[in-house]
Amino acid sequence: MTSADDAARLGAIEIALQARWPESQIAPSLERIAALCDMLGSPQLSYPTIHIAGTNGKTTTSRMIDSLLAATGLRTGRFTSPHLESFLERIAINGQSIPTSDFIWAYNDIAPYLELIDQKFETPISFFEAMTALAFVSFAEFPVDIGVIECGMGGEWDATNVVSAAVSVITPIGFDHMSYLGTTLTEIARTKGGIIKAESSVVLARQEPEAAVELLRQAALLGVDVAREGIEYSLESRALAIGGQLLSINGLGQRYDDIFLPLYGKHQGANAATALAAVESFFGGQALDPESVREGFANVTSPGRCEIIFRDPTIILDAAHNPHGAKAIAETIESEFTFDEVIGVFGAFADKDVQGILQELERAVNRIIITSSSSPRAMAVKDLEKIAREIFGSDRVMTIENLGTAIKRAITDARAPSADESIGILITGSVVTVGEARKMIKAMVVE
Repeated sequence: MTSADDAARLGAIEIALQARWPESQIAPSLERIAALCDMLGSPQLSYPTIHIAGTNGKTTTSRMIDSLLAATGLRTGRFTSPHLESFLERIAINGQSIPTSDFIWAYNDIAPYLELIDQKFETPISFFEAMTALAFVSFAEFPVDIGVIECGMGGEWDATNVVSAAVSVITPIGFDHMSYLGTTLTEIARTKGGIIKAESSVVLARQEPEAAVELLRQAALLGVDVAREGIEYSLESRALAIGGQLLSINGLGQRYDDIFLPLYGKHQGANAATALAAVESFFGGQALDPESVREGFANVTSPGRCEIIFRDPTIILDAAHNPHGAKAIAETIESEFTFDEVIGVFGAFADKDVQGILQELERAVNRIIITSSSSPRAMAVKDLEKIAREIFGSDRVMTIENLGTAIKRAITDARAPSADESIGILITGSVVTVGEARKMIKAMVVE
């Protein structure tokens, strides 16, 4: 349990970190993080790593890799972003958020070096760079056998790209963060493929043709071994099961049957195949113990990714924030749930392709409540409402600015005495919207 003193100290640290350059504004360069890591003694090189980039599925695939490695007996460190509820979620050791006391120790250890680097460069160390360094130090000091490191944005100049990965994994690439990554899939793939290094093996999830060509070009230039979804490994079959799905995966070493994955969606089955191939690659491409594989997948959780957070009525949280992610959750709801009607609760960031997201959601959502998170990046409700009415029609759109009030209205409508139908609720649009909703719903349950 966190003491009052530790809680106060953690709060002060969070304020200090949040006051840094925000992670949504990038000054693309590895100079600052490389200089910081050099001062810290290159902690990121003291353990082997699996490095994950891509547009969608990165966090879930990272969590799957983490769980599989843990099932083989390894002590794991996992760095992911962004977080849903607490920034401590980003740094996990043995599958659990870093203890408050350990995080405070790590921050105190690197704080003087953050100030030194701030003085050396025109752009100071950002929030994301500081969190990346904190993860590297934590995994070295509270030692792990392997680090599972997810890129924040991009790849080539992402702060995590100072690792020397044994395995580089690239999940499906789509359009997102175009102002930084490029306006074509080839450009985006070129940046994300920047994590591929000569000393690593590469696992590629299924890609659009132009992205695949660019990634394979980069791998060929470096002469690295590549495992491609659908060729060297594949999701052989999947069937719906209570609480998730049952998978068969053709791995690099052998076929694995009767794998229960407690997550929904075909895309999660594909993520599972990619995670398994990544772990096989880490162990030299050899077959893994099937029971360890089953144990690892059975223990997977992925908060905020098609997560059923409540059952009366069924409330699903999904952090889809681009059209590719919205398409995945829409397909999952259509194919794996039997709702007669779905009520959407939607709040998105102004810098996202809101029209593209809503167009994908429209086929699976019968009516939608437009709302907003507390983030300064949130799109104004009046602007969001205008786009939603163009896509859904005015009769299917309601606007409630306060997220908590919007959730309560959706619950009331889903429980309406006149409704004999099964009505589900989907809360989506951004990680912040889902994270805040998650807290609110858990508080409602306690009440």
